[in-house]
Amino acid sequence: MRIHHDWKALPLDARGATVAMGNFDGIHLGHRSVIDAARAACDAPLGVITFEPHPREFFAPDAPPFRLMNVESRANRLARLGVDHLYELPFDAVLAGLAPESFAREVLVEGLGVRHVTVGTDFCFGRKRSGDAQTLARLGREMGFGVTVAPLIGDGAVQYSSTAIRKALAEGRTRDAERMLGHWHRIDGEVLHGDKRGRDLGYPTANMGVDGLHLPALGIYAVLVDVLTGPDRGSYKGVASLGVRPMFGENRPNLEVHIFDFAADLYGQHLSVALVEYLRPEAKFDSLEALVSQMDRDSARAREILATR
Repeated sequence: MRIHHDWKALPLDARGATVAMGNFDGIHLGHRSVIDAARAACDAPLGVITFEPHPREFFAPDAPPFRLMNVESRANRLARLGVDHLYELPFDAVLAGLAPESFAREVLVEGLGVRHVTVGTDFCFGRKRSGDAQTLARLGREMGFGVTVAPLIGDGAVQYSSTAIRKALAEGRTRDAERMLGHWHRIDGEVLHGDKRGRDLGYPTANMGVDGLHLPALGIYAVLVDVLTGPDRGSYKGVASLGVRPMFGENRPNLEVHIFDFAADLYGQHLSVALVEYLRPEAKFDSLEALVSQMDRDSARAREILATR
C-alpha cells in the first residue's frame, strides 16, 4: 500500500482510483462495508481518503483523547484489507475552509482524479460540515465521478460505530468490541525503553506508548502479539498491563506486554497488540511477592484463554 500525504502533484499512477472516504477510526465493520462498496464500484485501484489530524482534533485540540487507532495502526489495518492507496489529506485551515463544491473540484477531481467515491450515509464534508452524502452525489454527477452511499450497518440492537466501540472497550467488553470491529482491537507502535522492572520480577515486558488514544479499561489483558519488524517477526501470545502502574507510583498510562516463552530484544521494533480478553482491573499490592503471585495467576489464565487461538 502506498501512502500519500497531499492531494497535489500526485504521480500519474496514484490518480484515478475508486475511493472510500471518511475518518475510519477503528475501521469497524461499517467502515469495511464502505471500503468493500468502493472496491466493487469499478475496475480501478482501491484507495481510501482520510484526514490527518482527525478533524475533531483540529477543531478541539484540548479535548480528551478519543482515537481508537493511531496513524500506524490505521495504515496497518487498511493494508491488510487490500487497499492500494491511502490518501492521508492534511486537515488544516485551508482544507477546513473549502466549500463542498471547492473540495470536490480541487481535491477529488483536480487533485486525485477519482473515478468513484463511496461514503457512508452520515458523511459530511466542506466548510462547517455544510455538505452531506447527497451533496456529494450531486457534485459527482456534475463533475464526472461516480458516487455510492453505503448504508449504516449493525446487528439490530446496536449500530456499529466508533462511539459504541469506545464504550465497549472502556467497560472491558473486548469481545463486544471485536464483534463490531470485525477484528480484535489493537494497539500498534514502537517498543520503547522502560524501567526494566518486569525483567527483575521474571516478567520482561515490551513497553509501548498510548498517547493520543482512547484508553480501554485499565487493567490486565490476554493478548495476541504480532511483531511487525526485525528478525523476530511473527505472531505470539502473551499477557499485558494497560495502566499507570500504581504499585510503583506512576501516573502516565502505557502498555506493558509480556510475550510468553520469548527472550529476544524488541527495543525499537514495532508491535501490533490485540486485546483479546480483559482479565482484571489494575491494582496495588502490599508486596512485590504478592504482585508476582498475581502475575503468575494472570499469565496462567491468559494461556488458558489463548490456548485455542
